[in-house]
Amino acid sequence: MARYIFITGGVVSSLGKGLASAALGALLQARGYSVRLRKLDPYLNVDPGTMSPFEHGEVFVTDDGAETDLDLGHYERFTGVAARKTDSISSGRIYSNVLEKERRGDYLGKTIQVVPHVTNEIKDFLRIGADECDFMLCEIGGTVGDIEGLPFFEAIRQFIHERPRGQCILMHLTLLPYLAASGELKTKPTQHSVKELQSIGLAPDVLVCRSEHPIPDREREKIALFCNVRKDAVIPAYDLKTIYEAPLAYHRAGLDQAVLDAFGISPAPRPNLARWEDVMDRITHPEGEVRVAVVGKYTQLEDAYKSIAEALTHGGMANRVKVRAEWIDAEIFEREDPAPWLQGFHAILVPGGFGERGTEGKIKAAQFAREKGVPYLGICLGMQMAVIEAARNLAGMADAGSEEFDHEAGAKRFTPVVYHLKEWVQGNHKVERKATDDKGGTMRLGAYSATLAPGSKVAEVYGTTQIEERHRHRYEVDIRYRDKLESCGLVFSGMSPDGRLPEIVEVKGHPWFIGVQFHPELKSKPFAPHPLFADFVRAAVEGARLV
Repeated sequence: MARYIFITGGVVSSLGKGLASAALGALLQARGYSVRLRKLDPYLNVDPGTMSPFEHGEVFVTDDGAETDLDLGHYERFTGVAARKTDSISSGRIYSNVLEKERRGDYLGKTIQVVPHVTNEIKDFLRIGADECDFMLCEIGGTVGDIEGLPFFEAIRQFIHERPRGQCILMHLTLLPYLAASGELKTKPTQHSVKELQSIGLAPDVLVCRSEHPIPDREREKIALFCNVRKDAVIPAYDLKTIYEAPLAYHRAGLDQAVLDAFGISPAPRPNLARWEDVMDRITHPEGEVRVAVVGKYTQLEDAYKSIAEALTHGGMANRVKVRAEWIDAEIFEREDPAPWLQGFHAILVPGGFGERGTEGKIKAAQFAREKGVPYLGICLGMQMAVIEAARNLAGMADAGSEEFDHEAGAKRFTPVVYHLKEWVQGNHKVERKATDDKGGTMRLGAYSATLAPGSKVAEVYGTTQIEERHRHRYEVDIRYRDKLESCGLVFSGMSPDGRLPEIVEVKGHPWFIGVQFHPELKSKPFAPHPLFADFVRAAVEGARLV
């Protein structure tokens, strides 16, 4: 049975619980243990799928089609363990399950209450896959004291009480603020946060203290005394130059040792950190730099494109160069000529998105890349905009566009070279959708296979003609325009196995112009960069040398 590590946060949000969880998972792996990481989110959305990226950052999609919190992306990038639907749960999902059972009559007429019915549902979720790994790391979103988080904390209290002693520990992240006026770190917020945790029946075994300044021994002793933890279980967590330094930094601070000590595992296997030392060497000793323009519509919030930013970093590591990604609002190109903005870049990436806002700007970015021979990677909507650009400017279809924009406007304005996908094959069965369906969870989601054309650029990049990638979209490029577009040089080089859905397009004769309907960034890792991003950056490096 797995040992459980529950990770909570206090004082303020956004302290880096997800990163600390992912780094701890990587350190336990380095010691030879198997791990699985989970996220429990207290918000009432069933999942983040219908949230604006401005609200919650990007939506991370798993192989089995779950729309999840971006922290699951950190978990995968740091451990290489593919996340599943059962690794993400929200209050909305929990309450939805409980209410469905109540409507079916599963509770046999009982009064439904938070305790025991909601807490039992949470505990059932925690038990899933408990026999599959050595350590189960469960991160609870929000901060201690949030009213919506109370059912989760109560469920964890019960869960720890019901399991054999020594099978569960609690790791709590807090902030140590620095008061410049008095020149001192203040431990009181941490003390209050732990007191809040203790008031609901939970006591931390390990404290991780975020601070912008070194934490003196005197302060660590004070925290240990007042928070009832051992001094060597008070772990300092300082700001890092890169998130990939986290495993080595937390190891130096003694986090993995403190966790193993809390479980009474002694002597513990020594860690093999060669993987992370290589990662850090590649990041800190680049042999050059390339500039990549990311032309998107959610550029005001970096977390909206978190996986893309990380995948570009990984592509740089594969080529031992630093990738400087610069975010440009696509709407600018609807008012201004893109050339002055884009001519200094070595590559252009147009990411996914929803809705018409900014799309004409993305089309102009694709046109600039195609005409100027600049390496271009279009992802999801970025591929669709490249197809529309080719249809308008190469195939003479001046009114080419997407059915998505007509649906949004409520009027037919375009010849839809991109249409609403009404049916597709998933595994052994057919999926059907209508444009009027609920928005949540109704897209083409998760991992699907694709067949690549032999001799194509993408087949060369992947080194195979059979791939599997993750999708998240409800509109597709219409196969009916394939012959017309291919005669103009836009090749459909990747197709679904049944040959009905275009997965990849590329421009013949261009140094590097590829559009993909899926999201390759979701599968990239620092120690295993995604082939498309690695080759995209390689093309950018070549372009930089030619300038």
